[in-house]
Amino acid sequence: MKISREDVLGVAQLAHLELAPEEVETYRAQLDEILAYIGKLQELDVASVEPMTQMLPRTAGGATPAGAEPELRDDVLLPCNVGEAVLAEAPDAARPFFRVPKVIER
Repeated sequence: MKISREDVLGVAQLAHLELAPEEVETYRAQLDEILAYIGKLQELDVASVEPMTQMLPRTAGGATPAGAEPELRDDVLLPCNVGEAVLAEAPDAARPFFRVPKVIER
């Protein structure tokens, strides 16, 4: 997939970036390289590759026993009454909200 100059300008506009003309070409070429590399990775057959990350804790020996259940803590609801204190420090609060300047012009 080739990235066009218009694609780069569109992304720059969405990100509120002002790019010099030479930067547009630089970023277009870099994005092309990235997408070409991703295309090569998508051609690989990884169906038989085992995952390399472990989401569950391992035992002291480094292995996770088959069928072992991880020891998880119970979820406990705790009160969080910091709203008033935080709003008291805000320069222009309209409880229960923060008031901020408008930043979107479009």
